[in-house]
Amino acid sequence: MLKLSRFEDVRAFYNRAEAFLVEHEAEHNLLLGLCTTLMLTDTYRDQPYLAYAADEDRIVGLALRTPPNNLIVSLMKDVAAVRLIAEDAYAVYGSELRGVTGPQVSSKPFAAAWQTVTGIPYQLKMKQGTYKLEAVRHPVGIAGEMRPAELEQRDLLVQWMSDFAAEAVDPISVEEAERNIDIRLESDPSLRGLRVWWDGGEPVSMAGYGGRTPNGIRIGPVYTPPVLRKRGYASALTAALSQELLDSGRKFCFLFTDLGNPTSNRIYQQIGYRAVCDVDEYRFGVVNET
Repeated sequence: MLKLSRFEDVRAFYNRAEAFLVEHEAEHNLLLGLCTTLMLTDTYRDQPYLAYAADEDRIVGLALRTPPNNLIVSLMKDVAAVRLIAEDAYAVYGSELRGVTGPQVSSKPFAAAWQTVTGIPYQLKMKQGTYKLEAVRHPVGIAGEMRPAELEQRDLLVQWMSDFAAEAVDPISVEEAERNIDIRLESDPSLRGLRVWWDGGEPVSMAGYGGRTPNGIRIGPVYTPPVLRKRGYASALTAALSQELLDSGRKFCFLFTDLGNPTSNRIYQQIGYRAVCDVDEYRFGVVNET
């Protein structure tokens, strides 16, 4: 019989969950990266949700949330874990929880279980892909070079972060964009950071990294202003940053792509990223399912 365990201390949770997560490190890179961030920084101010379902001592599925964000679910080795976690998350958050993100094979069953438990409908918001890279294929003939982001570029980077969020995810406030950039500019560079591609004496593209896992790290966000696209800047920057991270001791780099954007999926594959699994985001509290 499955039993749910919920934790307040992220280190205690991670000590139990690490082996389960690392078994599929690429698929679980977001969960692993969030655990690392929670253990080593004070980025998130609110108490996270940390829970797993286990059959005796064998973990079969887990979930993590950093309010006010979506619940993140793992791969599930027992479908019964989905209902158990949905019931517990509802007991904690009620209708405050606005969505779930995770591997496609887990996120939709969770969204369906959430509707059964709560009566709240769900809708597919975004289909993403998880990609993994072990060796970089550098594009050639791209003008410019990668440089670390600097404080004097802060206003431009904040604008780019706002533009990226509005285009690729959801609009964010100026304060949220400022906080995101400031965290990357001020953090331990082994945990996260930001790089800029320069051409013609001007910054033309940015790429961040963070979410360190035992053997890898995640790239993102990657953004080039529309007027500067189709020149290879994002490809060259992502390749150069991925190489820097591999050279620093990481075995893998990970990133997420919008599967509805064939251009970004193509350019990442061209520099060596390979698809691992589909990741879906579902939103709660809407009328129509797609």
